[in-house]
Amino acid sequence: MSGLIESRLAALGILLPTPAAPAANYVPFVESRGMLYVSGQIPVGSSGIEFVGALGAEFGIEEGRAAAKLCAINILAQAKAALGDLDRVARVVKLVGFVRCAPGFADQPKVINGASDFFVEIFGDKGRHARSAVGVGGLPFGVAVEIEAILEIA
Repeated sequence: MSGLIESRLAALGILLPTPAAPAANYVPFVESRGMLYVSGQIPVGSSGIEFVGALGAEFGIEEGRAAAKLCAINILAQAKAALGDLDRVARVVKLVGFVRCAPGFADQPKVINGASDFFVEIFGDKGRHARSAVGVGGLPFGVAVEIEAILEIA
């Protein structure tokens, strides 16, 4: 039987994917002292890597928001693998979002809002978090967005 958080996801038609295996010498998450640190997640969907390109060139803000939301879904998949039950998430503490940008693009916060808004929709006030939104020239596999998360767990 699924918990409250998975019921909210199901009501939105969101099925958590099988979490991606690390692509290098790191682990997808670390649990330490009541916190879960989730490694950076990229926009991988059911058909593989999505949103390859840069914001302000190949993609606009709405596509960037969709990429950020997909990263957030993948964060939850990793958290489910780590915790077994997403109801153990006591709070989303911090997100660090990286946005691959064309020169002159300065709307990184609007892009990362795709993940922030999703976490608040799923967790309510427990989804409100501290955050950084950073513009970069490149990301793994050429994706437009990568997001890492720190979650407090019960």
